[in-house]
Amino acid sequence: MHEKPVLEALREFVAEREWAQFHTPENLAKSISIEAAELLECFQWGDADLASAKDELADVLTYCLLLADRLGLNADTIVMDKLAKTQEKYPVDKARGRSEKYDRL
Repeated sequence: MHEKPVLEALREFVAEREWAQFHTPENLAKSISIEAAELLECFQWGDADLASAKDELADVLTYCLLLADRLGLNADTIVMDKLAKTQEKYPVDKARGRSEKYDRL
């Protein structure tokens, strides 16, 4: 369906519109928060508006990828690094089926 990798397509989209000048880390972080609130709104009254949630989730992911790129970070790498830290905090034998914070396991 889509031929280009996501980050490449986003970079091209931004470049064509000359929007990089507006994509400061602060502005991108603000946009993540705004779009996350819009995503939450899709679930506000119980039944999810899946079509809207899909679009808002895409917006959140887009701004997250753009922020990581702007900071010179690889999204896959930082997620995997954080996952490794979280795996240490939440060992399977203690955390399986539980929602307590790591310091309460």
